[in-house]
Amino acid sequence: MNPFIFRTRINQIELLGKRAKNLEELLIEIKQISSASIYHHTHRFLEQHIFFSPEHPNDFSYWITTSLGLKQLGEIIASVEMFEFKDIELLRNKFVEIIQKYLLDNSSLRNCIPGEEFHFMSSKMFILSTPFQAHNLEDFLNCLKKITIHSFYFHMFEAKMRLQKGENDFSRWLKDNGFRQLGEQISYLDPYTHTLEGLRKKIINLIENYQKR
Repeated sequence: MNPFIFRTRINQIELLGKRAKNLEELLIEIKQISSASIYHHTHRFLEQHIFFSPEHPNDFSYWITTSLGLKQLGEIIASVEMFEFKDIELLRNKFVEIIQKYLLDNSSLRNCIPGEEFHFMSSKMFILSTPFQAHNLEDFLNCLKKITIHSFYFHMFEAKMRLQKGENDFSRWLKDNGFRQLGEQISYLDPYTHTLEGLRKKIINLIENYQKR
């Protein structure tokens, strides 16, 4: 059995010098900014809200609702099921599609109040090893209970979307080491409908129930 090496990461936030004061400018930038910026603005909230789910799950819906006052559009952007997307580019295209359709149906542009422009950001990721390694399922469970929430987030979200592995690291390792059913159960979880701690507890419960069989 190949060991699972738990990792974490440090992010260095970058201001990109790009901003938008209305929906049309937001659309232009969403089309051309880096995938790392799209990831930052759609996943930042997840790690910041460990114990509860925010009303607006991404920066785009928050700004459209609060700074432009476009509540209906903000709700549509907020309701995009990110779990359905295995690639940031597909997620980008979905946002573009929604905003383009809205602009076709609503020709008048509304500018935000000066000082409330949307500022595009990104982040550089530095991956670090942790002291935790798992050589079997019992080790894996014990480590999962001890790792920081940032390490958990890295393996569940960034491995799949930002590193474009198409699947979270936990499911991949379990499937590769003979625990296919358990790995698939974790793969089927929609991580965006849980808080981070809630998701960790859910996965721990799945493993503990598996061990009791």
